[in-house]
Amino acid sequence: MTAGEGRRGRRLSGAEIELWDGVTRSVRPMRKRVVRAPEADEAETPAPKAPPKPPAKRAPRKAAIVAAPPPVVRPKAPPAVAPLEKRLKQKIARGHQAIDGRLDLHGHTQAEAHDVLLRFLRTIQARGGRVALVITGKGGRGEHDRGVLKRAVPMWLALPEFRELVIGFDIAAIGHGGEGALYVRIRKLRGFEE
Repeated sequence: MTAGEGRRGRRLSGAEIELWDGVTRSVRPMRKRVVRAPEADEAETPAPKAPPKPPAKRAPRKAAIVAAPPPVVRPKAPPAVAPLEKRLKQKIARGHQAIDGRLDLHGHTQAEAHDVLLRFLRTIQARGGRVALVITGKGGRGEHDRGVLKRAVPMWLALPEFRELVIGFDIAAIGHGGEGALYVRIRKLRGFEE
């Protein structure tokens, strides 16, 4: 085989031949070990053997076991909260779909309202309820009273701690409080049999 041919008969390019020639020129043979034959005098009288050296004591090696870090498993976040379907909202408004619980948040501070709402929704879910009515109030007519809970509750319902409980929500019909209340659809509790 020539430098111009590869193993399977492919012709090497000029650049490949030049590269190969450069590699072969830079390679130097390894030094050969010279093994001397024992001289006649030395062959007859063997040299006294030195006693074997005891192995040097070393500190025991600690095995360097490097465990791979466990894979990061992130819990699957519940799906985003969506508005109620139009048909379901109509059924609730007309009384064809039962409201499984009502919560009036009037008179609560934001912190209290948050905790009360979370406990309320967990209770409804545990009972197998599907729809809840949460009354936030419309807020005062004054300049400084702008309906804090009316704005806060929808934001809370979109938080991860509430998304485990809530499928969706929408403004209630006028007969149930209108803009001062919300219909909240509850997520079915796993393992709950209807």
